[in-house]
Amino acid sequence: MEYNGSRFAGWARQPGLRTVEEEVSKALAVLLRADEVPLTVAGRTDAGVHATAQVASYAGPPVPVAGLNALLPGDVAALACSDAPEGFDARRDATSRAYCYRILARPGRSALLRGRVLHWPHLVDLDGLLACAATLIGTHDFTAFTPTETNHVRFWRDVYHAFWRRASAPAGAGPGDLLEFWIEADAFMRHMNRVLVGTMLEVSSGRRSLESFRALLAGQPRDAAGQTAPAHGLYLAGVGYGGERVLAGWPRADPGHTSPTG
Repeated sequence: MEYNGSRFAGWARQPGLRTVEEEVSKALAVLLRADEVPLTVAGRTDAGVHATAQVASYAGPPVPVAGLNALLPGDVAALACSDAPEGFDARRDATSRAYCYRILARPGRSALLRGRVLHWPHLVDLDGLLACAATLIGTHDFTAFTPTETNHVRFWRDVYHAFWRRASAPAGAGPGDLLEFWIEADAFMRHMNRVLVGTMLEVSSGRRSLESFRALLAGQPRDAAGQTAPAHGLYLAGVGYGGERVLAGWPRADPGHTSPTG
């Protein structure tokens, strides 16, 4: 499924708040004539975070996508609903997740892209961003990139793909204005991608050295890294199963090519 997270308090149910999980569960309950349809999601997104390829599982038969979308609000859309193997669990069976963070790098903000990209009016050193991303590939300790108070007990993550690229310009952006950071790993910690982006932008602006960024991957404390980038630039872009890599074959040699999702 895909959704615009701007008006949601995140994926997970929260008393008194509008969440993606609650909207999808309510729609499924109508179609399946059930009191409640519990969902298991591949990646729990925070308030304001979007998704272009979220995956969720539930116990029950598949439902018609057209019928499901007829019951969902306009900022959530089901893309497919199909049978899964017995015992399938969207979260536990996932072997990787991929995310994209989008930045509009130009002096003027965009009214059309408001709430969908981070407006960055400062100069951008794309070579610096590319160097930071290349450093992320492999197994590292990402303690510096998640809040100090956390329920995580494992801070090592395996990063399979990480790169920046210029994206094709949608309405509201000129050629070369839109930059995307793509990353795929076995799992992510809370705020991890947003802190990575905030810290890489410090390298791009000259406020932090590449060597300082690399040192963070040895398990430095949270206060050694940069600020957390806003949620509205982040998208859950895909989930891999059975060892499948969502970003396999990307990027191409030229960072000016468009992104996998176009």
